[in-house]
Amino acid sequence: MVWRKTFTVFTMMFGLAACGATFGNKSDVGAGVMVGDLSVSCAEDPACVNRIHPEIPMVAEADLGERIVFFSRDAFDLTLDPAQFSSAKRNPRKGVGVVHALTGPVHINGAKAGDVLAVSIDTLKPAKVGWTEVGPFGFASDQFGTDGRFIVWRLNDDYAESDALPGIRIPNASFPGVVTTLPDRGLHADILARETQLLEAGGSVLPPDPEEAKPARICGIDGLEPSECLRTVPPREHGGNLDIRYVTTGTTLYLPCLIDGCGLSVGDFHFAQGDGEVAGTAIEMGGQLTVTTRIVENPPDLSHGPHYEGPASVLRIPSERFYAVTGFPLKEKGSVPANLIYLESTKIAGLSNLSGDVNLAARNALGAIIDYIMTEYGYDQTQAYVIASVAVDLRIGQLVDVPNVGVTAILPLDIFVERE
Repeated sequence: MVWRKTFTVFTMMFGLAACGATFGNKSDVGAGVMVGDLSVSCAEDPACVNRIHPEIPMVAEADLGERIVFFSRDAFDLTLDPAQFSSAKRNPRKGVGVVHALTGPVHINGAKAGDVLAVSIDTLKPAKVGWTEVGPFGFASDQFGTDGRFIVWRLNDDYAESDALPGIRIPNASFPGVVTTLPDRGLHADILARETQLLEAGGSVLPPDPEEAKPARICGIDGLEPSECLRTVPPREHGGNLDIRYVTTGTTLYLPCLIDGCGLSVGDFHFAQGDGEVAGTAIEMGGQLTVTTRIVENPPDLSHGPHYEGPASVLRIPSERFYAVTGFPLKEKGSVPANLIYLESTKIAGLSNLSGDVNLAARNALGAIIDYIMTEYGYDQTQAYVIASVAVDLRIGQLVDVPNVGVTAILPLDIFVERE
């Protein structure tokens, strides 16, 4: 069952009063379907979901072409006040059960299984507070994430600043990390099977976990499918946690509609992020996202993942000047990169050069740019890791010059406001 324009909230507050970020009533956002209630926690909001399953019920419905306004909290559903603290050793919320606190799903009227749904991002209004965390879940965290840290940002429409990173100002480049439809039973079973196989082989996988799962009736400890609901951490064929900063205002994302009505959900909003989100988080925030949808005629083949398009301006770095480093798949003989340990190869440790390994090249580029930030600007390693996560772009240089494929790390220099 779905509710036609009845699940609406006209007065919204991000993270309750402590965040000091409010939105007005329905007249402030205009006509459309409004989804989400930020005056309560995710656990109390019927439109907050944090698992993926074909049987998750729709909470609202919208016509094709109709504006949908999603009021969504940050990924961890945190209440933060930057006047109380700027940083801590760890996230104030224990565990990752609530991740990601999404808003939806919405039934798109007229959309049928087999369609391709175009989701156009019209606006994303940020909250007033954001955060970034460093920990063991980031890229190359065994090298750079050993000193856990959690920092809070003050946000406005133009930039983010944190007392924990003096001299840094990150321009607003807001985008939704998660935009997803619901999988059908067939894809859902395939995903469960392959991720279970990978987990049993020692790969990095977050398996189904009913702790803090929403909707609890389906995915919770006493729910109908507690061991079947997918975590939202990885992107998959149906979309999900893409974390692509170019999927932003003015762009259109193409997603498969795998069940009637598609089941559109969004969340994990980011104020800014570098390509790679290397520390595991960007500048995480809540916000107000407005989208419109349509069915694509002569749709593209999405079997390898979602497509998107938009103005080329979104591909540029948010800076007039940059500094960049390069990385190649080179390592110390005797070592095994953390991401390859589970394969138990007898060959890797004895080599000092891996053929075509983009992951190792990216790790080396990241290490070089972190060293540069530390040496040139005086930040410690963990601060530099944060800066890289929210501002540095890791980009592939080339994939053909084997064995040494190349990755470049691009640092925008205008973020260092004390050097202006």
